[in-house]
Amino acid sequence: MLIRQSINIESIDGIRFVDAMHQCGFDFQETKDSLMDGIKQFVELHIEQGNTLEMECKSVGVISGIVGQKRYNIQLKGEANHAGTTLMKYRHDVIQVYAQIVTESIAKAKAAGDPLVLTFGKINVKPNTVNVVPGEALFTMDCRHTDKEFLQSFTKEIENDMKRIAEAHGVEIDIDCWMDEEPVPMAEEMIEIIKASCEEQKLNYRVLHSGAGHDSQIIAKYVPTGMIFVPSIKGISHNPSEATKLEDLQRLLLYC
Repeated sequence: MLIRQSINIESIDGIRFVDAMHQCGFDFQETKDSLMDGIKQFVELHIEQGNTLEMECKSVGVISGIVGQKRYNIQLKGEANHAGTTLMKYRHDVIQVYAQIVTESIAKAKAAGDPLVLTFGKINVKPNTVNVVPGEALFTMDCRHTDKEFLQSFTKEIENDMKRIAEAHGVEIDIDCWMDEEPVPMAEEMIEIIKASCEEQKLNYRVLHSGAGHDSQIIAKYVPTGMIFVPSIKGISHNPSEATKLEDLQRLLLYC
């Protein structure tokens, strides 16, 4: 499980995830939750959190599965030195390494095409000042795909590329893959039921995968599970601007 894999994750302040969880009164569940008893099927309704439905003028998304995710913390250690007196050929600049990693990796992701997505979302640099060649950097990488084998092979190739680039610039690299979550398909019977309902009610639908994690990826391990999306305006989520048109909500709820 994801929580089990994440047991040694620490915050920027050095607080372990599992310790923070226990401090808030939570613990690991070792047995099946009795609340699941008697549940035969499960359907989750959700906003898309993306813009595919809106861009393609579809009112309902029938979800085929949830992507697998791999997340990394990558640390680079070079040599901090004076920005004015250190010649370019003598530098061990972690930002130069970072920039090359991002450029090459994103190019490969674009060449691979949908449904692969790759994101470098965060970077912390030391000493982070204008007149010093940066000597350390800690950055993140998030990679997602619907196919387990492709996700593993692609990220392995990127890992090897990162090591090659760092070595060429005389920079140390430490790659920590702290999340490795497999893709979760929705039950075929649930997909067909939802599609049939959309067709019966003449709803304009599209079959697509979910690029974000959801409760369904946990429930799907126990009972046949399906998901239904409604469009998100401009694909915005986890943001005060997140919104879905009232008519899209009404249309879905009317026929559920």
